[in-house]
Amino acid sequence: MNPLDTAEVIWRPSAQRVERARITDFGRWLKDRKGLDFPDYTALWQWSVDELEASWAAMVEYLDIPLQGERTPVLVDRSMPGARWFPNTRTNYVSQIFKHASAARPAIVFRSEAGARDEVSWARLERDVAALAQWLRELGVQPGDRVVAYLPNIPQAVVAFLAVASVGAVWSLCSPEMGVAAVVDRFRQIEPKVMIAVDGYWWSGKAHDRRDVLTAMLGELPSVERLVLVPYLDPAADASAWRQGVAWRDTLRREVPLQIDLQPFDQPLWVVYSSGTTGLPKPIVHGHGGILVEHVKTMALHNDVAAGDRFHWYTTTGWVMWNLNVAALLVGATMCVYDGNPAWPDYSTLWRFCGEMNLDFFGAGAAFFTMCEKSGIEPRKVAALGRLRTIGSTGSPLSPESYRWVYDKVMRDVWLTPMSGGTDFAGAFVAGVPTLPVVVGEMQVRCLGANVQAWDDAGRPLVDEVGELVCTAPIPSMPLYLWNDPGGKRLHESYFDVYPGVWRHGDWLRITPRGGAIIYGRSDATINRHGVRMGTSELYRVVEALPEVMDSLVVDLEFLGRESWMPLFVVLRPGHELDAALTARIKSAIRGALSARHVPNDVIAVPEVPRTLTGKKLEVPVKKLLLGQPADKVAHRDAMANPDSLDWFVALARQRDQPADHH
Repeated sequence: MNPLDTAEVIWRPSAQRVERARITDFGRWLKDRKGLDFPDYTALWQWSVDELEASWAAMVEYLDIPLQGERTPVLVDRSMPGARWFPNTRTNYVSQIFKHASAARPAIVFRSEAGARDEVSWARLERDVAALAQWLRELGVQPGDRVVAYLPNIPQAVVAFLAVASVGAVWSLCSPEMGVAAVVDRFRQIEPKVMIAVDGYWWSGKAHDRRDVLTAMLGELPSVERLVLVPYLDPAADASAWRQGVAWRDTLRREVPLQIDLQPFDQPLWVVYSSGTTGLPKPIVHGHGGILVEHVKTMALHNDVAAGDRFHWYTTTGWVMWNLNVAALLVGATMCVYDGNPAWPDYSTLWRFCGEMNLDFFGAGAAFFTMCEKSGIEPRKVAALGRLRTIGSTGSPLSPESYRWVYDKVMRDVWLTPMSGGTDFAGAFVAGVPTLPVVVGEMQVRCLGANVQAWDDAGRPLVDEVGELVCTAPIPSMPLYLWNDPGGKRLHESYFDVYPGVWRHGDWLRITPRGGAIIYGRSDATINRHGVRMGTSELYRVVEALPEVMDSLVVDLEFLGRESWMPLFVVLRPGHELDAALTARIKSAIRGALSARHVPNDVIAVPEVPRTLTGKKLEVPVKKLLLGQPADKVAHRDAMANPDSLDWFVALARQRDQPADHH
């Protein structure tokens, strides 16, 4: 599992880059203000995890994060879960945004694949947020009420989020490419009061009208009192077609100053969703203060984004990277937004956007860079990328080939900074700093304040060996709780059941002797397609609703340096066979109810799905088997209800191991 026996340094920062980096300035500040002098990043990181309270207090002070009130104690009760940060302070995510308002540069610049263009000034953003927030208050929306959105990556989504946050209400967002079942499974759990939605969206040059989907969703969400309709496809789309419908423009008519209501540090800011392998998607609640501190730290100290920079991370609104994209505004950067298929009409589209926007920072999922390479795209030949100085990647491991492709085909002097974290805490555990060399296949550092380690099964830390990614101390953006989770049972089972009191993230990690990190994909059964995570149970509910399908099992196999392969295994009812028509129906059902990203690469008929004695599908053992681990190491047959069912998968694993295999 160790493809990097020798460090291949592919980029070194110039003296000027090191000198002007925010992380360098932070080091100087610590020396001048706190009398602390760290010879290198490793020493700084070690201090940040050894002296947790002092380091987070220092970051809050240096980054000038608006916490009103007494900033001590920094941390009450270090236990996980249950740690409470800055309990005597009040803040609001939106306070940090508008302190950067400037007439010298736009807040948001927008382009869509359909040719839509917009530039939102800071003044207009503030005016629209103030108006919508006032409309929400007049409607009776109060702190803690939920306002949900079904919106693509458009400026209105940012306005809506900031308006909801400024009131102290709780935001939650789904992408309009998601079908009725996937959205209702998420929103119904949190009982929203208001929904803000589009009439449709553009993808691959086609208009997708979602008005019927919207009607079906509202029928399943009885708590929604008002619908705000954003006419994105059809300017004449009529909000009054829905009970209690109101047009987006009518919510922006109020001329009022922006009112930002300060909230306790741990007031819920948003609900995002991550899926376990059983049950409904987990509604994860993050707080204003924790997100503020984590995102400003990530953007300023790790991504080195500063006021006046132009920042873009390609994402849909169904991925937590949308939230990090908005974080550009937290540090005064211009948020550059693209809505549409990044591969339409081809993979040069986003690079042209990058050139047109004059981006300083361009980020995307690792799969995007792999596909650019496979498609023969040479970005520096299709776009003028003169101002670009940083490229980010996340979502899945970035292969060594993609590192080399960036430096060969994009530009020689660019800092490539992959990072890895999760929706679960809306942040990064491992990332980069612009003051260190880039080693092929490796993320540069563990993030400040995050005591990340690789552990073996017995809970011993490993160096230069692959183990479970754990975080042994709390960080401010860890979940406050999961919505509707009595006693915190599901939260505990999701992150703390393997190593009590320690966050287990579900990734395979190797810490290199240099202090860098390599992620080897998921250690659990969650599907991670193009950076968008979905639990297997969501897919089973769709597939097994088809009358021909009795049972199913899906695994997402990630290989370092190879394309992921997601096979769906189905057990058919007697008398049916898996022909092309049924395969197409299965794939179509998944595309319609979940999303195109979660359509399997192959659908394969199997005699039986392996299960435990308690009836659980053996997803992780099958995954490990197909990744090359021996059968006797992945499953105890005496703990299985149907031990012979494993033989079919053992044979498939052997067959896939043959050199002729191209998956």
